[in-house]
Amino acid sequence: MPLVAPLEKGTSAEVDGLATFFNETLGFTPNSVLTMQRRPEIASAFINLNKAVMANRGRITSEQKRLIGYLASMTAGCRYCEAHTVLAAERYGATQERLDAIWDYRDSPLFTEAERAAFDFAVAAASVPNAVDEAIAAKLRAHWDEGEIVEILGVIALFGFLNRWNDSMGTVLEEGAAEIGGRQLSRKGWTRGKHV
Repeated sequence: MPLVAPLEKGTSAEVDGLATFFNETLGFTPNSVLTMQRRPEIASAFINLNKAVMANRGRITSEQKRLIGYLASMTAGCRYCEAHTVLAAERYGATQERLDAIWDYRDSPLFTEAERAAFDFAVAAASVPNAVDEAIAAKLRAHWDEGEIVEILGVIALFGFLNRWNDSMGTVLEEGAAEIGGRQLSRKGWTRGKHV
C-alpha cells in the first residue's frame, strides 16, 4: 500500500496538460505524478524538469538517456524506476539485444566507448556514497562535451529524485511497466517489491 494514494487523472487541469508528455515516453501518466498532483506546483515543476532533462540537445539519444536512467535506478535499487526506464528505452528504440546486454555493458560490443563512459558515470553518480572520481570524469570528458555531460548528469539527478520519491512512497507500479519488468528484468532478480 502506498504511503499516499495517487489522485485520479483530471484532478488538476494544469498537471493533466503537462502530463501528456508521458503518453509518448511511457504510454500512461505515472502514478508518481498522480501522487505529486496533491501539490500541483510540485507535479508541474517535476514534469517541466523531466521535459527539459529528456530533451536531446547534443548527441545523446532518447534511448541512451533511458538506459542511463535505468543504470542509475538499478544502482539505487528503485524497482519502480527500473521498470519505467526499460519500458521507455524500448519505446525509444532499444533493441532486445541491447536491453539483454545492459548488465554487461562494459564488455558487450553492442555499446560504444562513449556509452560505457556515460554508463560508468551513471553507476558511480547514483552510488551512495558518490563514487565519481577523476578517472571516471576523465573518461566521460574524453567522449562527451560539457553540455552533454550536463544532460547526462541531469538524467542521473532526475532519477535520483524519482528513486527517493517512489521507494519512499511505495508507488504502485502500473501494469504496462510491471509487464516489461517481469518480462525483461525478472531473470536478474527484479520483482515489484513494495510497488504492488
